[in-house]
Amino acid sequence: MELDFFHLVIIPLLIILARTLDVSIGTLKIILISKGYRAVSAILGFFESFIWIVVVSQIMINLNNYYYYVAYGLGFAMGTYVGVSLDRAISLGQVILRVITRFPGDELTEYLISNNYSVTKVQGEGRYGPVNILFLVLMRKQVNVVVDIIKEFNPKAFYTIEDVRSVSHLYTDKPKTKLFSNLNLFKYIQRK
Repeated sequence: MELDFFHLVIIPLLIILARTLDVSIGTLKIILISKGYRAVSAILGFFESFIWIVVVSQIMINLNNYYYYVAYGLGFAMGTYVGVSLDRAISLGQVILRVITRFPGDELTEYLISNNYSVTKVQGEGRYGPVNILFLVLMRKQVNVVVDIIKEFNPKAFYTIEDVRSVSHLYTDKPKTKLFSNLNLFKYIQRK
């Protein structure tokens, strides 16, 4: 009975846990590669592949146990969810925030500039006539704060957010608006 419990419950739970860990590491590794952190990505790749080979070897030894297959799939799904959640929590990198509004946007622009955000304002033509387009390059951590500011000034403003792989330089004065987190785990790791 003890052996059945071990093979039917404990090993599948360990497979779920290991797959959750290895897929989370893999997701984080891909995100870091896209941001230019090759050295950290290589280290994470080692641990990802090590965990994967341990899990797969357990499944290969016990090909008759279908619980292991289900555990493998569940671990993969959970790992994907955890990995994406980690990406959101870390908020690594820069984004471009593009705001399109039919209003002049002068008050919003002045407010953002007075709070040390770098803003570029351009005139444009939209479907219903002239529009103002504001461009901001921000750290991903700042997006929620700036979007709240935009909604406060113009609740109907249209905006898009895109990841930026690299910038020539980023305006370095810290915004006066208090951010939720100043934690940057990769602050001291150079991109290579």
